[in-house]
Amino acid sequence: MKFVAFERAKQGTGASRRLRNAGKTTGIVYGGAAEPQAIELDHNALWHALKKEAFHSSILEMEVAGQTSKVVLRDVQYHPFKQLVLHVDFQRVDDKTKIHLKVPLHFEGAEGSQAVKVEGCTVTPLLHELDVVCMPSQLPEFITVDLSQLNSKSTLGLQAIKLPNGVKAVVRGSNKNPALISIKLPEVVVEAAAAAAPAAAPAKKGKK
Repeated sequence: MKFVAFERAKQGTGASRRLRNAGKTTGIVYGGAAEPQAIELDHNALWHALKKEAFHSSILEMEVAGQTSKVVLRDVQYHPFKQLVLHVDFQRVDDKTKIHLKVPLHFEGAEGSQAVKVEGCTVTPLLHELDVVCMPSQLPEFITVDLSQLNSKSTLGLQAIKLPNGVKAVVRGSNKNPALISIKLPEVVVEAAAAAAPAAAPAKKGKK
């Protein structure tokens, strides 16, 4: 994806407020051999770009003053209650240096699996994105997870995913194979008996 940014000469709280009033958003680009650069972007264009999944998880082409460089989105600061982007951070990408980024997981095929179609289970994703390390040229826009072979007894952990060549998952904590999905069996409703069983007749008293 490609977007246009502009050099930002003035900095500080007052300057940032004036830019927001003019429909602009402040930002910064850092990393690589160059010094950090203050930038500004059109707020509406940025707002719509941020709604696209690829803007968060792919290599972006940023044009500033006629020069294009490759960057990745690192941080977004939103207003607490207004639909307003306050600030964005981008990091420059070096073609010869590995990058660490979160990549979305796309779960497909659950509706046609035995677990859902036959056994009536509910399948819920537990992870929606995956930390990966790879060269910029190998970065996938997303990773597809096939759920078409699930049944009610299936287990699906991270190690079951076939990652693209050169892409390595980064897992934190002691569990190196975290579960990707949860499979819940359908609830069984026990119906009450149509009528209560007749009470036992009292025993007859014997004659003395």
